[in-house]
Amino acid sequence: MTRDESSRPRHRRRRALPAAAAALVLAAGTVALLSPQSASAGPEHEHDHDHEHSTPQKHLTAADAPDLGPNVDIFDPSMPKDRIQSRLDAVFKEQEKNQFGEERHALLFKPGKYDVDANIGFSTHIAGLGLSPDDTDINGDVHAEADWFGDNATQNFWRDAENMAVTPANGTDRWAVSQAAPFRRMHVKGNLQLDPRNHGWSSGGLLADTKVDGSVSSGSQQQYLSRNTEWSSWNGSNWNMVFVGATNPPAGTFPQPPYTTVDKTPKSREKPFLYVDDADAYKVFVPDVATDTQGTTWSGGAPKGTSLPLTDFFIVKPGMTASQINGALNQGKHLLFTPGVYHLDDTIKVTKPDTVVLGLGLATLVPDGGVTALSVADIDGANIAGLLIDAGRERSDTLMEMGPKGASAHHSGNPSSLHDVYFRVGGAGVGKAAKSLVVNSSDVIGDHTWIWRADHGDGVGWTQNTADSGLTVNGDDVTMYGLFVEHYQKDQVVWNGNHGRTYFFQNEMPYDPPDQASWMDGGTKGYAAYKVADNVTDHQAYGLGSYCYFNVNKSVAADRAFQVPRTDGVKLHHMVTVSLGGTGTINHVINDQGSPANTDHQQSYVVDYP
Repeated sequence: MTRDESSRPRHRRRRALPAAAAALVLAAGTVALLSPQSASAGPEHEHDHDHEHSTPQKHLTAADAPDLGPNVDIFDPSMPKDRIQSRLDAVFKEQEKNQFGEERHALLFKPGKYDVDANIGFSTHIAGLGLSPDDTDINGDVHAEADWFGDNATQNFWRDAENMAVTPANGTDRWAVSQAAPFRRMHVKGNLQLDPRNHGWSSGGLLADTKVDGSVSSGSQQQYLSRNTEWSSWNGSNWNMVFVGATNPPAGTFPQPPYTTVDKTPKSREKPFLYVDDADAYKVFVPDVATDTQGTTWSGGAPKGTSLPLTDFFIVKPGMTASQINGALNQGKHLLFTPGVYHLDDTIKVTKPDTVVLGLGLATLVPDGGVTALSVADIDGANIAGLLIDAGRERSDTLMEMGPKGASAHHSGNPSSLHDVYFRVGGAGVGKAAKSLVVNSSDVIGDHTWIWRADHGDGVGWTQNTADSGLTVNGDDVTMYGLFVEHYQKDQVVWNGNHGRTYFFQNEMPYDPPDQASWMDGGTKGYAAYKVADNVTDHQAYGLGSYCYFNVNKSVAADRAFQVPRTDGVKLHHMVTVSLGGTGTINHVINDQGSPANTDHQQSYVVDYP
């Protein structure tokens, strides 16, 4: 423990199961939360797992592979399977419990067949290198487990599985994760389970551009977004399950069961990815913008998009500086960040249209000296993907900016997009930032973001990891799919632009207001989880959940989770508030509508507003 941790209680992320599926047992003054599947399951485990330092086997690299640095393994089907398995096991041993360490890994498989089992831990990115997921065929499991944390997956963050076909050994693959852990562009030749092996707690997550030949079981997952998916059936529901562009969504509608279905994905762009073509040349595929889509982009044939040779990319490796990176951008290069932690003394500035910035292995940018980590000019077609931006010790006003203040151009024909871009304030150490992501440009598409003020780890506390707002949208026609924003100290999402759209929103209010007086918005108790500005005349959002767990002072309350102007053009659909374990109160769901979520009634639902 650090000195700061030893001087205060260590607050772990705590999730309660839905009241419909959980029981509160009071005995001799003790409260236990029971799993719906087994009454023997206990409360959240408070284990402090120390990182087990090891010296993993040296990384493996296919003979024809480019130099992607020391933290990338590129496997070839000609390699002995025992060598591949040994390397996978070594990385997992290092990363299983290594939640806030600086180690980063990308495990990349060239097209072909493999007999391996890949258990994926923290800060690990596993991906196939084919143009189609079926080009890389894994006979075995590609899975995430919660064994390290007592069958509790609520801290299984920061990992990624992409672009592979998986034939699970026992017929069912398991991806038991919570935030920042996408299962993207995958083909499961069997069933898929989304919660831990013994059905402990889980709080995810994202399936995107993915096909499951069998059934999907969400189990204890509290919320989930499935976008452009295909499966034989979906089973499970808790608080907020959203299906956008799914070919076979489950029957039923919010709130019984809490399903939100949008038949087609209105406007989207899939995440760019690294692949190897038929001539063994390494390239990056940039998918086209698509409208009104359903199902995957690849199961009906080759995806639509543009292939860029790797020679068009500046390959960023640990130790490189902001000056070197900006120099490459000024020369018209794209960026491929290899796994690592990059401390920045200046802002990385993306100024040219259609620039691709692609990170492998949870590449992490840390702004030092209070700078902004990354800024994108008001340009067409920038693609930013696969990055974690981690606030530095000195307060940044903004961690990332899409377009400068006052941006006014329109980009509807070629929007910029964000894919698997995450923000963290605290947890790995003291971090401070007034705002995490500011979107000033119009027409931006957000494809899965987790914007997180840490509630556990190092440097965590009401006056330590200070952060006002997670997302601020000033541009018009901005669309967000899979928006996760948690624990910020003021309004967590502030939407000032018109014609905004959000498809799935997950939020937790800050756990740690010391008292009500410390968390007041003028005369209003608490701040909004999602605030649409009074001047906005057109906005829609689908499938929104906000939860409270005021564990420092249970008497703290929020007057409402969602705050919007009452006008015909502003419509929110399918909202839920939850008091986790009855710890704290949210008085209304939206404005003055909706009953309290509190100790007595832990969930409250509003179907539509107005």
